Amino acid sequence: MSNGMRVDLSAMDEVIRKLWTLLDDMDKAGQTSRYNTEISMDAFGNTCMFREAGDLQTAHKDAKSDLEGAIKGLHDLIDRFGKSTSKVKDKYTEQEYANKTQMGGDTGGSNGSFAK
Repeated sequence: MSNGMRVDLSAMDEVIRKLWTLLDDMDKAGQTSRYNTEISMDAFGNTCMFREAGDLQTAHKDAKSDLEGAIKGLHDLIDRFGKSTSKVKDKYTEQEYANKTQMGGDTGGSNGSFAK
């Protein structure tokens, strides 16, 4: 007997689709942070004339590394959540199919002796 709870499988599909889109966006952000944020030492100035140039470059590399780590962490979190949501949705789908099969099919109609 059901306790009246229902799961909206189409809503779960929508969540999964949005998570995969977000994951794709995170991949792009990761690529950008890794390859399109490199600044050459020359951009910070000549170390003979500007002593802090090396410190600036080190600070830039540290910030770049922190950003890449944050993006990777978010990517991993979104990936785990997406996979978990997909597994849960699959289990609900399997259970729904089993319930329909157990109740006599998925047509919703009656095919017993009283239907004639």
